[in-house]
Amino acid sequence: MKQIELLLLDNVANLGIIGDVVKVKPGYARNYLLPFGLGTKPSEAAIKRLAARRAEVAAEMAVLRTEHESLIGKINEFEITLERSANEQGVLYGGVTQHEIAQALRDEGFEMIEDRHIRVGEQMKRLDSYQIPVVLDKELKAEVKLWIVSDKPAGHLDAEDEGEVDGQLVEEDTSAKGEPIAAEIDE
Repeated sequence: MKQIELLLLDNVANLGIIGDVVKVKPGYARNYLLPFGLGTKPSEAAIKRLAARRAEVAAEMAVLRTEHESLIGKINEFEITLERSANEQGVLYGGVTQHEIAQALRDEGFEMIEDRHIRVGEQMKRLDSYQIPVVLDKELKAEVKLWIVSDKPAGHLDAEDEGEVDGQLVEEDTSAKGEPIAAEIDE
């Protein structure tokens, strides 16, 4: 497959930093890098012009890398708990998203965590515990244990559901056969 060379004018995630000469597919260059001013045709003058800025960005990225390594050390095996509404079988009324997990981590003091760092591989639609990968960089990965618990105490019925079976009020045993008597509920 044919590829073209471009000089990056800005940092591009998963591609390179400012001043890198990269090979990309023509469609990626034509539809994304060139229209957004992220790349240009490489020349010696342009490379020299970006050399100072490239050194600054490389130093900034080294500092950021150190911060990310420290964060990974703190966050690895960290546990968070989210309360959600669920039915009696433990199925959630709504799933848990990567945004909610990232927000819970930010609330716990991990401000550097962004939504894109949370990698949710499976749909979380049940009360359970999950291992959630957190990926800050290619080599910087950790796992957070997520507990999804019910927002209702165990064995608790809603006040409106108490004493009801299929929309009918169940009264104490007063029949001769020993079966409960059902009366329609006036609503």
